[in-house]
Amino acid sequence: MIVGGPPSVGEHIRRVYAADGERSFDHHFMGKQVHGRPFRVTLCAAQVVPAAREAGQHLGRHLDGCRIGFDLGASDLKVSAVVDGQAIFSEEIVWEPVEQTDPAYHQSKIREALKLAMSKMPRLDSHRRQLGRRHRRHRPMVASLFRGIPPERFGEIREMFLRFRNEFGVPLDVANDGDVTALAGAMSLDDNAVLGIAMGSSEAAGYVNPEGAITGWLNELAFAPVDYNPGAAVDEWSGDAGVGALYFSQQCVFRHAPAAGIALPADAAKAEKLKHVQAALEAGHEGAAKIWESIGVYLGYAVAHYADFYDLRHVLILGRVTSGRGGHIILDGAKAVLESEFPEVAARVNIQLPDEKSRRVGQSIAAASLPAIAK
Repeated sequence: MIVGGPPSVGEHIRRVYAADGERSFDHHFMGKQVHGRPFRVTLCAAQVVPAAREAGQHLGRHLDGCRIGFDLGASDLKVSAVVDGQAIFSEEIVWEPVEQTDPAYHQSKIREALKLAMSKMPRLDSHRRQLGRRHRRHRPMVASLFRGIPPERFGEIREMFLRFRNEFGVPLDVANDGDVTALAGAMSLDDNAVLGIAMGSSEAAGYVNPEGAITGWLNELAFAPVDYNPGAAVDEWSGDAGVGALYFSQQCVFRHAPAAGIALPADAAKAEKLKHVQAALEAGHEGAAKIWESIGVYLGYAVAHYADFYDLRHVLILGRVTSGRGGHIILDGAKAVLESEFPEVAARVNIQLPDEKSRRVGQSIAAASLPAIAK
C-alpha cells in the first residue's frame, strides 16, 4: 500500500495495518495469502504517488459450444450445462465446504457436479468455475470456502482446478465470484455500467464499467461497511463490523430469524435453514416478511453509498436470498429508500431482479461463457 500525504496520516495507517494492528486481518489477508509476499505500507509525498494503472478486461460472453459453468457457494454448489448459449441443465447441490478439513471433500463434490453436467451434453468443450475471493492464474490463493483446510494442505486446493483441467482435457478459467456476478448482470441486461450483487452465503459483488470491461478492482463489498453503528454485527471471519456480508446474505436472514419469531431447524445445512425461513415467508409469516423488508432498506442505503464509488446505470441483485417473494420485497424496499432519500440516485440507477432461474443459477451460467474455445 502506498500512502501519499501528511506523515502523521501515513504513520496512523501503518500502525492500523500492522501485523498486530487493528486491521491485522487485512495485513495477513492481503499479504502472503493473496499476493504471496509481506504486506507493507509505504509513505511518500502526495505529488510522487505513482499514477494509477488500470487495465479493463473484457471477460466472458463466449456462448459457442458445449460448456459447464459452476459457482461454489458456502451452502450450495451450482452447476450449469450450456449448449450454444442455452442452459439445458442447471442444478443446486447442497454441500458444507467451510467446515471441511480434507481437500478430498471439495475435489470429490466438484468432480461429481462436473460429471453430472457432462452427462447432459453430447460433449464438453470448456468449463469455467466461479470462486469466491482471490485467485491467481487459475489457482485460488484464499477463499472462505476453504478456511477449514490446514495451511500445510492448502497446496492441494491451489492446484485443484489445474488438475480438473488436465483430467477433463478442456480449457478452464477461474474467476472471482463478484466479477462473474457483474458479468451475469451485464449479459442479462445487455448493457454495461452494472453492479452485480449476489446474496448467497455472503455478499458477492462485481462491476462492469461503462465500456463493458471488468476493472480488476477488489470489489469485495462483503468486507465494505454499510452500517457504521458502533454496535453493528461483527463478521466472524474477518472481525469487521457492519459489513455487507452480514446484511446481504443468508447470514442476515439467520441473524434476524429469532427476533422475527422463527426457530431455525437444528443440525440442518445452511441451505435448508434458508429454505425453512423462505417457506415461512411464502406462507405469509409476518415476521419473515419483516426480515426481507429490512434487507431492502439496507440495500437502498447501500446502493446510494456504492454509487459514490461506481459509475452506475444498473444494479442487479441475484442469489438464493432473492428467490421467490423475497427478491421483490427487497427490490421494493430499496427503491422506496432511494426515491425518498436519494432521488438523484434513483433517477439514474435502476435496481433490477433477473428471472427466477437466473436469480438462483445465473452466475454459473455466466461462468460457462468465460473460456474462449480454440477454433
